[in-house]
Amino acid sequence: MDGNSRISRQIENENVIMPKLDRTEKVRRLWYKFSMNKLSVVGLIIVVSVIIVTLCRKWIAPYPEHAGAFVDFANASKPPSFEHLMGTDTLGRDVFSRVIYAFKGALTMGIGVLIVVVPIGGILGLMAGYWRGRFISTVIMRISDVFLALPALILVLCVSSIMEPNLTNAMLALCVSWWPWYTRMVYGMVVSTRNEVYVKSAEILGASKWHILMKEILPNCLAPVFTKMTLDIGGAILAGATLSFVGMGEQAPIPSLGGMVSNGVNYLPDQWWLSIFPALVIMIIVLGFNLTGDGIKDMLSNEGD
Repeated sequence: MDGNSRISRQIENENVIMPKLDRTEKVRRLWYKFSMNKLSVVGLIIVVSVIIVTLCRKWIAPYPEHAGAFVDFANASKPPSFEHLMGTDTLGRDVFSRVIYAFKGALTMGIGVLIVVVPIGGILGLMAGYWRGRFISTVIMRISDVFLALPALILVLCVSSIMEPNLTNAMLALCVSWWPWYTRMVYGMVVSTRNEVYVKSAEILGASKWHILMKEILPNCLAPVFTKMTLDIGGAILAGATLSFVGMGEQAPIPSLGGMVSNGVNYLPDQWWLSIFPALVIMIIVLGFNLTGDGIKDMLSNEGD
């Protein structure tokens, strides 16, 4: 009995420990593939830094009160210095502090849009791909074709113009034009996998349609979808900055990167820091997400190697 008990305990321990070791090894291999692209590591550092700065903005910003309704004409329009790293605007507010506080709106725009459009576009793509040739598939794909035929920026501006300009409505406007891309992508992947052996086996065994879609087909679509998400965050942030630039995003006194660039353009070239620094920050953030997305794409595309 003692020998059998030891063997049983050993088998149980192996069953508990080995999956953890397998997952740890898998994570290590994925990180190794990701880290092989040095630019992707730089992009990840940028993304993590932006997130940390956003979460700790109250302690990092030298003048947090300047992110709201604040006026100090005595220090207005000062060029960059040790006291004000990015200078001050025409109302005397510290540009560096306002840029830091604008990170929140930029990340909310990029992540919030994808949280909405990915489930909607993904579910519609699953349905259209699995029931290809039926009425529901035809309706979904023809509607998505209509949205894809319209210029995305024009559609976003039209939707934004009929709503009150703020961050939430700007996100909704982007969602209207963004979901068809995920529907079309997931549709193509489902069509290519719906006739695979494991799908047909599940159908023969009597699995429900929901089980087949969620458990058999969806897991094979996650890697490409996740890769596109990481690449699209930068695009969504840039689109949000564009809406703020034309006055359809966040409104004053809430700082927004696009709005700061727009206001600073009126004072070029004398007060160049008002628009140059926010524009550089937009470029760096978008570049960081794009580099990270490239690394994730390479990592997941070679996952089976």
